[in-house]
Amino acid sequence: MFKPGVIYGHGDHMLDHLSHAFHTFPVFGFVGFAAKLVRPLAVADFVHVVRAALVHGRLSRRTVAVTGPEEMPLTEAVRRVARAVGRRPLMFPLPLGFHYAFAWFCERTMRTPLISLAQVRILSEGVVEPLPLCDHVPDDLAPRTGFTAEQIRAGLPEPKPFGLA
Repeated sequence: MFKPGVIYGHGDHMLDHLSHAFHTFPVFGFVGFAAKLVRPLAVADFVHVVRAALVHGRLSRRTVAVTGPEEMPLTEAVRRVARAVGRRPLMFPLPLGFHYAFAWFCERTMRTPLISLAQVRILSEGVVEPLPLCDHVPDDLAPRTGFTAEQIRAGLPEPKPFGLA
């Protein structure tokens, strides 16, 4: 069963990772110094598109980009999650090299890494524009769930820190 939440098109579980990060560390380093844009996507909106394709036969032989309805800087998305979790970490940008080294370490020491090398790469590139060969989702299937505090709280996991196990 899907519960409301937020994912990116690349399958990241943004709320889980950010929530656990805010319960683990009093600081949060943004990936790189350049502002990157994101379009958070509610799981329920994604499931709606997948159901239309699989159950109702829509979107046959088409590649579509499914992105959230609101475009925002990654920093704003992170701040919204921090507020919803009730944490106020010190937030600042860190060089890309730091994030790659930290991700390498996390992948080798944690069952569920705080951040992975693939995530650093994706976040450093931004996650907004679909590839040129993708169609837009038809209007009646377009995601509409906003990235609000209520939506964020509904999708949050159990509050707990990351661990080495």
